[in-house]
Amino acid sequence: MFKRLTTLAAAMLMSTALHAEPVDGGRANVVIQPEPPGLMLGIIQNGPSQMVAGNIYEGLLRYTTGLEAMPQLAKSWEISEDGLTYTFHLQENAKWHDGEPFTADDVVFSADVFLRETHARLRASLKHVESITAADEHTVVFKLKQPFGPFIGIFEVGTMPMIPKHIYEGTDFKTNPANNKPIGTGPFKFQEWVKGSHILLVKNEDYYEEGKPHLDEIYWHVIPDAASRAVAYETGIVDILPGGSVENFDVGRLTELENSCVTDKGWEYFGPLSWMWLNNREGPTADVRFRQAVMYAMDRNFARDALWNGLGKVATGPVSSSTRFYSDDVTKYDYDPDKARALLKEMGYDGTPVRLLPLPYGETWQRWAEAIKQNLEEVGIKVDMVATDVAGWNQKISEWDYDLAFTYLYQYGDPALGVSRTYVSTNIAKGSPWNNVEGYSNKNIDEMFAKAAVAVTKEERQELYDEIQKKLVDDVPVAWLLELGFPTIYRCNVKNLVTTAIGVNDGFKDAYIEK
Repeated sequence: MFKRLTTLAAAMLMSTALHAEPVDGGRANVVIQPEPPGLMLGIIQNGPSQMVAGNIYEGLLRYTTGLEAMPQLAKSWEISEDGLTYTFHLQENAKWHDGEPFTADDVVFSADVFLRETHARLRASLKHVESITAADEHTVVFKLKQPFGPFIGIFEVGTMPMIPKHIYEGTDFKTNPANNKPIGTGPFKFQEWVKGSHILLVKNEDYYEEGKPHLDEIYWHVIPDAASRAVAYETGIVDILPGGSVENFDVGRLTELENSCVTDKGWEYFGPLSWMWLNNREGPTADVRFRQAVMYAMDRNFARDALWNGLGKVATGPVSSSTRFYSDDVTKYDYDPDKARALLKEMGYDGTPVRLLPLPYGETWQRWAEAIKQNLEEVGIKVDMVATDVAGWNQKISEWDYDLAFTYLYQYGDPALGVSRTYVSTNIAKGSPWNNVEGYSNKNIDEMFAKAAVAVTKEERQELYDEIQKKLVDDVPVAWLLELGFPTIYRCNVKNLVTTAIGVNDGFKDAYIEK
């Protein structure tokens, strides 16, 4: 089903790009789930916030689905041969939504002042930066302390949103009244937010890209119940269901409706990869043979086909295939219960039960945990399911109170940005469910990740990441599951919705509704 539908959607998009002229006007009715906690993108980084506010704010660059940099607020750029100097030439007619000009001073303020204080993920990358200066009104220069391979990949709107200096300089960033009515440079302006009902964005008539945006409005519907979101699409109340809006078991039915298309593109930058945390510190999971047995015992093809409707791919290791420097030259863990039983026998596994925490994100994840429990028990591993809510899950993972536990994390296009954090020993610290939760520690892996992050050439980085992936896949610090496929379902007459590696998060600039 999925292959047919995505092929159809891709063919339609290609046909549109080659033959049709964009149509101006109309409203895009979109589901946002859950309702964002706020829209000030420099302060709030939740997924729903990025999805809505990514059309209000902008970064210096956008990225293709192949993760190649494209112009945005920077119309062009140069990188010095030594990889230490990045020079960006800015759009000369870009304006903030209040009419003030966007200049190099805004970039310096955003990256060097505002976001260093408010954006933890970006702050980690900015540690490599020696200085950020405005060479003139429309030129910004970033000088690095040492080469940092993924640096060109940190300029998208969710990672480095541009913030208006004239509104925030000298204020308490977190309490500034402008946070309630965000002002960006993007193709859409904030109009209103009725909590529990909707968020309305309207066309930026003064947008610097001639002829864009095409839509007059984006109306984000807040519908808390998954079944009700599906009904809203079926009945024509909404036209677009971004990835994760409905339960997976509804995807097939909804995509078979008339004038309904689907794509899993637009997640390449995030590269969502799912796995089970395996507690490397104690119990059976501390033995690498047990961890390898878990990999062989899991029927991941079944999970992809039956639980995710054919969406996504079986993971081969720590790096998603959509992330730079991916390699599949690693040990393969095909579904093989006999190999699993042999490894358990070799280690002398005595049948000690293990605790499994499902991810409390809906019915699909609960079913997945039940399927894994069945797989493991078929090879002789007794599993006790531990039910939690989101808060309880966060607490147990943060305190390392588990044996196996489902999760998924984003990769942000480069192993140095979203992969290494899970495996380097310096990231072992109680209190967070997003760092090296499993407790894996390998000095050589630490050193290779550090070298790969600052290596100058792509070839050097690829060689190091190839070696890292081979070693990690043999050690199985976590049990990799699927590269998740989050389908965006939309009316087929909505064109050019997903054109970048972050999909609808910045896609409405190009989108239009064919009459």
